[in-house]
Amino acid sequence: MPTAATVAGLSYDPLAELETLGIPVVRQWLRDTWGVWSPAHRAVVIAAGLSPVEERCVAAHELEHILAGDTGCGGRDGQRAERLADLKASRKLIALSDFCRVRQWATSEAEMAEELGVTTWILRTRGADLEGGAQWLGTSKIAG
Repeated sequence: MPTAATVAGLSYDPLAELETLGIPVVRQWLRDTWGVWSPAHRAVVIAAGLSPVEERCVAAHELEHILAGDTGCGGRDGQRAERLADLKASRKLIALSDFCRVRQWATSEAEMAEELGVTTWILRTRGADLEGGAQWLGTSKIAG
């Protein structure tokens, strides 16, 4: 079975990676975020009602928190952890070859994101990464 380290782009399945790690995914109403990694409960909580694309991006983001050993998202270290989780998730969700292929014909950011199966936030993060500026992006609603 391929792992996150060997698969990128449309084939990357962060929910399957979470399952492989034995991390349950709980879907419930969340007031001000789309997802949370709870180290204390060893579970990922994803907001109920997200689209499959949104859920995939949130799962990828939260998985990066787990892989990094993150335990919280408060303060300055938390902001850095959020940016890194977005950055690493965007690299796994969008293969460079797919990004370049779609960029040649897509007429809008929304069209490009739809074709790549990601949110516009993840698309912007990957684009900024490729331009060398991802570290300057703010944090997303995915943060948690």
